[in-house]
Amino acid sequence: MTAKKHKIPDKHGRFGPYGGRYVPETVIYALDELKREYRTIKNDKAFRSELKALFADYIGRPSPLYFAERLTEYLKGPQIYFKREDLNHTGAHKINNTVGQILLARRMGKERIIAETGAGQHGLATATVCARFGVECIIYMGEEDIARQAPNVKKMKLLGAEVRPVSSGSKTLKDATSEALRDWVTNVRDTFYIIGSVVGPDPYPMIVRDFQSVIGKETKAQSKRILGASPDAIIACVGGGSNAIGIFHQFLNDKKVKLIGVEAAGLGLRSGKHAATLSKGKPGVLHGSFSYLIYDHDGQIILPHSISAGLDYPGIGPEHSWLYDTGRVKYGSTTDKEAMRAFKLVSRLEGIIPAMETSHALGWLIKNSKDFKKSANIVVCLSGRGDKDMPILEEYGEL
Repeated sequence: MTAKKHKIPDKHGRFGPYGGRYVPETVIYALDELKREYRTIKNDKAFRSELKALFADYIGRPSPLYFAERLTEYLKGPQIYFKREDLNHTGAHKINNTVGQILLARRMGKERIIAETGAGQHGLATATVCARFGVECIIYMGEEDIARQAPNVKKMKLLGAEVRPVSSGSKTLKDATSEALRDWVTNVRDTFYIIGSVVGPDPYPMIVRDFQSVIGKETKAQSKRILGASPDAIIACVGGGSNAIGIFHQFLNDKKVKLIGVEAAGLGLRSGKHAATLSKGKPGVLHGSFSYLIYDHDGQIILPHSISAGLDYPGIGPEHSWLYDTGRVKYGSTTDKEAMRAFKLVSRLEGIIPAMETSHALGWLIKNSKDFKKSANIVVCLSGRGDKDMPILEEYGEL
């Protein structure tokens, strides 16, 4: 794949056939305004300088590229490295995007911020930047996710955010996103919607990707310094897909680097209880964008399932859909049980408790490690830390 082929999205916000805008007319004005403002400021020296300072002094970037020695020994090769996004302020990659979008919101004069969250990491990151800049913050979160991600909910409230429970549908991320969109449609003039992943209507998939691409930029420079070359493979979990696009993006034009996204297989791909959008889904429209979804013969969204709240979503970002179709990124899946085993194994081998989302990527690697040469250098995007997932371990009797 040449660099020319990856100059996407196009002017219509399309990644191949995917993406675009499928929203009420009242929102088009806000999307046009956002796109104009983003194009104006993304190369503005003052904006870039402020963003760079916040990345360094507030988030704590660059995050390390860490050699997982004991996991490597356990697997008897390949050589495993973790890109440590769990060491960011708030404990995940989500803060990269919320810092960027809050600066956009301030430039646009928006003083009311809304967001959706599943695992709570995006909600926490949004509440954090709203506290930092002193603006109103409302977080929509499904009731099931509120129960299983209680530590993050408490943190959001401590930071001054209002957490609005969503009781419709599956009471998870899909429904929280739907409620946030309804709020935005109603209050579009004074409200900025900080979308947490590379989903939603144009220009959100591009904006979130661009802010998260700092992960891949750092990984590329660190790999050159530590390994003397780019890694042989990069693995990341995929729900909506922001941490994965963030680390993949800088390597898309380097065909020597294998890129592997890992979805949630839940109770198994044949069980009907999963969130494996690319493995089992078809293209359709959800939350303002055309992308792969899981839905039934009547076109109704199938309720997804994953032990991980952050992967419990029936769609995926449009750029991932395009990368799946073109074959540039290979996508696999990991079940709940495999993710839980990886969660415990890596905690005990490395003294690093990974997020349940990240544990899906680790689970896939553990399951498929023998497919790689012992000399291969593999980077896993450690998208977040797992202290938020302690209630899940208690529920499953693992503590």
